[in-house]
Amino acid sequence: MKKDEKELVLEGLEKLAFGKVNDAVRLVFAEEVPSPAVLARMNLFNVASISRDKGGVEVKFFDRQRALERLYDYATAGQNGEAAEDLLRALSGGDEDADQ
Repeated sequence: MKKDEKELVLEGLEKLAFGKVNDAVRLVFAEEVPSPAVLARMNLFNVASISRDKGGVEVKFFDRQRALERLYDYATAGQNGEAAEDLLRALSGGDEDADQ
């Protein structure tokens, strides 16, 4: 089943807000530039730009705070703000008691 645009945007915002940056950190600390094959396997979704000069590598990331704000805006568009409350509760770990 093909996802609609709204679902794709929501998934992208979630990746930006909560995604790991491990591969980008590995890239910063690598002594040599990885091969194209290695780079192709790296998860660099959260990376806005990469530059390299004599001083080393500079990696700029997309703004997680802004992605969270967009997720919040999306959640508050629901009925009675219930979706926003659920999102905030999930972000703060408030649902942990429900699993026990």
